[in-house]
Amino acid sequence: MSVNSGLVERFHVSIPQRVIDDLHQRLRQTRWPDDVANADWSYGFNCAYLQELVRYWLDEYDWRHQEAQINQYPQFKADIDGVPIHFIHVRGKGPNPRPLILTHGYPWTFWDYRKLIEPLTDPAAHGGDAADAFDVVIPSLPGYVFSSPLQTTGIDFTRTADLWVRLMRDVLGYDKFAAHGGDWGAMVTAQLGHKYAEHLLGIHLVTAIPLDVHSNGLPDSSFYGPGEEGWHAYNSEKLAAGSGYMVVQSTRPQTLAYAMHDSPAGLCAWIVEKSRDWSDCGGNVETRFSKDDLLNKVMLYWVSNSFVSAARYYYEAAHRPWAPSHPRQPVVQAPTAILAFMQDVIRMPKRWMEQTYNLQRLNYSESGGHFSPVEEPQRVASDIREFFRSR
Repeated sequence: MSVNSGLVERFHVSIPQRVIDDLHQRLRQTRWPDDVANADWSYGFNCAYLQELVRYWLDEYDWRHQEAQINQYPQFKADIDGVPIHFIHVRGKGPNPRPLILTHGYPWTFWDYRKLIEPLTDPAAHGGDAADAFDVVIPSLPGYVFSSPLQTTGIDFTRTADLWVRLMRDVLGYDKFAAHGGDWGAMVTAQLGHKYAEHLLGIHLVTAIPLDVHSNGLPDSSFYGPGEEGWHAYNSEKLAAGSGYMVVQSTRPQTLAYAMHDSPAGLCAWIVEKSRDWSDCGGNVETRFSKDDLLNKVMLYWVSNSFVSAARYYYEAAHRPWAPSHPRQPVVQAPTAILAFMQDVIRMPKRWMEQTYNLQRLNYSESGGHFSPVEEPQRVASDIREFFRSR
């Protein structure tokens, strides 16, 4: 594999022991705040549960085991226009695997797609048809985890889409490819379907977000039709209750980073809170994620020293208003499938989706929230296979 502007090399996760030792020392020395009348988490992350996680982190969590699990899959690192991009690339087992790029969001990591790798690359071994196999590419967003250190400013979801085309076509040699995403990954994927429709077999989304959301917000109440009563209010309530992190990361990410890069307990609270609030867990986060699941995500940000560049992704998007690449309608011209999870933090109206995307498939799932590849991996994998079967 080669790319004109840089190098591609094999990548193996191997965190120095001194980083782990330093982490443990910091965890043992955590200075705990008072947490009065917060059993229901109304003031924020519950201190007793955070202390429980930290005890598990110190006494039972095994990073070397988790590291070995990640290293079971072939990983690479590419330099594309000066931007480091880490990615997993697993070849499909089938007569004609389709290339598929899976793009994560925040505070996801590439590892949130681990439960999709086998069902998509080897569907016959998971009750499916070998003809539905994919070559799966799972990159880390620029500045996230091992796509670091990011020394270039201005990298937002639109620039990421440009980088993904370079990755898929120039680095990996796929002339046309399929794309899937959620959260930021949905915006990257929609931008691919907007700007690069001729290179796309189609796009599959688990989150529908306007590409111009930072300048024009969400659709107003007039878009919502029969069966969608209360959805606009639902979105407004979720945004009012849970957007504080977004405001800070969109305006002062560097200031926040000093705390997050110094305190692993603080980083854990900041990230795991989203797993609880945005998933379909009914307030008990471990009904959807094990402690290892939760800590893996925190560890990947911690050991890669990448919180600040991941947080800056919000700043870059907020300060670079989206501009269309063409005037054609719908905005996203690539064939589009949407699998909407009703316990996600946003519920988008069908009429808006039909106006925005070349919508060819729309399904709803009552079970599952914002982290659907972890919460409902079989549902997501099945929907992806079914949509791209004829493409």
